[in-house]
Amino acid sequence: MTSRIPYSFVGASCASLALAAASPAPAQQIIDLPAEDRTLELEFEELYRLGTLSGEEWEQFGDVQSVAFNAAGNLLVFDQHDLAQKIYVVDPEGRLVREMGGPGEGPGEFGNAVAMAVMPDGRVVVADHDRQRYHLFAANGEFERMVRKPGSPSAWRMGPVRAQPRASAIITVPGQAQGVTMTAGAFSGPLVLPTSLSIERRDLSGERSETDTIAEAWLPPTGLENEDENFQRNYIHIPTALLPELSPSLHWRVLPDGRVAFSDSTTWTVKIAETGAGVVRILKRPFQPEPLTSRMIRAERDRRLRRLEEGGSPDRVERMRGVIESSEYYHELSVIRGLEVTWDGRIWVLRWGAEPWSDGPIDVVTPDGGYLGSYPAGMTALPAAFGPDGLAAFIETDELGVQTVVVRRMVGS
Repeated sequence: MTSRIPYSFVGASCASLALAAASPAPAQQIIDLPAEDRTLELEFEELYRLGTLSGEEWEQFGDVQSVAFNAAGNLLVFDQHDLAQKIYVVDPEGRLVREMGGPGEGPGEFGNAVAMAVMPDGRVVVADHDRQRYHLFAANGEFERMVRKPGSPSAWRMGPVRAQPRASAIITVPGQAQGVTMTAGAFSGPLVLPTSLSIERRDLSGERSETDTIAEAWLPPTGLENEDENFQRNYIHIPTALLPELSPSLHWRVLPDGRVAFSDSTTWTVKIAETGAGVVRILKRPFQPEPLTSRMIRAERDRRLRRLEEGGSPDRVERMRGVIESSEYYHELSVIRGLEVTWDGRIWVLRWGAEPWSDGPIDVVTPDGGYLGSYPAGMTALPAAFGPDGLAAFIETDELGVQTVVVRRMVGS
């Protein structure tokens, strides 16, 4: 017997300062950054757009999972529209260079691709849930080989992946997987409830990936301990699926030197972790989470209902209305909403705005604890990916759910 918890979007987690590293760690350096914002100026020059109505057939995206740049300034777009499972490589002028992947059983084809990572030198890693392997492609798009992932043969999952520069390795958080496949064996044997989210490094140089845990990030209470054993076994591999709406999320990115910057707190806290040492530095700004009021929850429910009614069929609207109205919400709104890292290692930290659906300012800090300033709310969205020479890619979605990928170059700082 094999059962699958369907893939669906789930948040991750975020909150206290507590940290458990993979091995005994040196003393953590805590750096307090100023409370007052220093305004930064920024301008973007738009280079090209993909996915417009006047665009070519290949760029009519439907479900862009992620985008990433390589060192040549080429953009890679991973699209899952209608299970297309395609990766499009686009040059700096917005012209299609090649397509990679697609569903199938042959070399370089995917069973169920769920995540993509791009090395600076152009090599590509694709996580395939159904095959429980990583596909490796050369910089020229040629398929090289597959690497088996570690894990239980009775329950398997694939979390998001990002390349670790200067190594044949990726960073992943398995607990952020959006689905899990289980066989009968998953419903017997020892039962260990998750208490954290592991940030892992996986070496892909051999036939089977080798795993080291970089850090353990905070997992908000899921209530799983109060459920029966069958329910627990169904969800121990995807615990974030049980979190209330607007729960704090684990935001993480890989720095150019291979370390990981992450936020797992409801407060303004960014941690720097490295393989073999765990968290070595903690950056803090004195901002605290805001209580989530009944007015804010009602406004958020109304917003979700409006979006549902704008783009959903009558049957789906009726089916989802009750889900939206009955959803539970976390008791407070975390300070940090998102995190990205520039090509040269600056950390962009997006704060929440005045409402649960709005963006606030973006703080720019360095891994060594420097505060460079903040972009005011509304100046720019947080990019989906940064590239060399000031490149930045944004995934925009209109009111009908149509996705456009926009590439711009920063001309200010």
